[in-house]
Amino acid sequence: MKKGILTLLFFTSILFAFTAKSEVPTTKLKVNARFAMPDILVPDFSKTKKLLITDFGAVQGDKEKTSLAISQAISEANKLGGGIVVVPKGEWLTGKIHLKSNVNLHLNKGAVLLFSENPEDYLPAVHSTWEGLECLNYSPLIYAYQCKNIAITGEGELKAKQDVWKTWYARPKPHMESIKRLYNLAGAYTPVNERQMVNDTAHLRPQFIQFNRSENILLEGVTITNSPFWTIHPYLSKNVVIRKVKVYAHGHNNDGVDPEMSQNVLIEDCVFDQGDDAIAIKSGRNPEGWRLKIPSKNIVIRNCIVKNGHQLVAIGSELSGGIENVDISNCTVVDGAKLNHLLFIKTNERMGGYVKNIYASNLTAGKIDLGVLGIETDVLYQWRALVPTTIRKLTPISDIHLSNIVAKDVQFVSRILGQKELPVKNVSMKNIVTDTVHDKKQIHENILKFQN
Repeated sequence: MKKGILTLLFFTSILFAFTAKSEVPTTKLKVNARFAMPDILVPDFSKTKKLLITDFGAVQGDKEKTSLAISQAISEANKLGGGIVVVPKGEWLTGKIHLKSNVNLHLNKGAVLLFSENPEDYLPAVHSTWEGLECLNYSPLIYAYQCKNIAITGEGELKAKQDVWKTWYARPKPHMESIKRLYNLAGAYTPVNERQMVNDTAHLRPQFIQFNRSENILLEGVTITNSPFWTIHPYLSKNVVIRKVKVYAHGHNNDGVDPEMSQNVLIEDCVFDQGDDAIAIKSGRNPEGWRLKIPSKNIVIRNCIVKNGHQLVAIGSELSGGIENVDISNCTVVDGAKLNHLLFIKTNERMGGYVKNIYASNLTAGKIDLGVLGIETDVLYQWRALVPTTIRKLTPISDIHLSNIVAKDVQFVSRILGQKELPVKNVSMKNIVTDTVHDKKQIHENILKFQN
């Protein structure tokens, strides 16, 4: 009996040792916020092996060989229990990249990963999303699904060829009918594997980078140029650090970062030059958010620069899972940037969800086309005419606090348009300095407790 116990303990210790060596360690990052912010676990690749993609057959200008080499290097790093896949200086044409756990994709200075614009290179379809609805769609250009301890780092560039994606920007009737079909499939709680959206009419463009159902994620240092759709999309993920990233993407729906139903997120020291929102926080559209019931929560945004974008930070309009605990501080919108709001909260009578505990402070901007704060509760875009309201769920919005903000030129300081049935509650705006206000300072409907 004693011998059997010793044998069991021996094999248990071997198993533990193997497990301990098969996973990249993490460090705890403490983040100050105006709410209880958990430590973020960040993967540490400092003691892992470097794997050069040229050692796996990558050839500049050869998409097939380079795609295969990157895939094989990622698999090898994963098998080792951790590794850094290195892209050397030069331009490397590639198709999709699927990350695996315990892998750091590292771009050396002068390295450019140039992603094909051929939609066929992003098949077979993967479990992804389109504007808050889950579906099977073209793979994001870089995709991580159910991964742990992953990173994209370095001083190189991730660049998307745009020629074909540009032709997909339009929303003709066949496209609209396809997204209507997806909306109705989600509304019927049809399993995601039956929501196939890769066809000749949908043309649902993929995200550039999507971290899907993943954890302990680091995106640091790289430059991202162009994007078919949303640029960086942490989806149902936790422990996400996006740091010192430069994004230039002026296509249709080209948000910079879209944390969706994700938690414990830090976005800092980034530069955004966008065709849409710099940062847009989301949590699923209608039945998707109600089904998954995971709010976007504990998100800190600091020390970022916006050169262009619709908003510095947007919340919604997809927010059916709820959004809470967002802290925005020490960000600058450069003078001359094209911007609608610093903070814009948008929802509609179909969304449900909630928004609460949002803080913004120490922000500076030049001319803003609209205002410092916008809250609107009737933002439906194309969905207003596309599908009727079948389930009506209003969005409680409360505890929105802005302070120490300078904007040179605005139409208004705040425009808050709440629902008569459910007014916006508890908004404060303190020490907001504006040189020129072209309309009323405050344009408010259906709000309870406003302080300035």
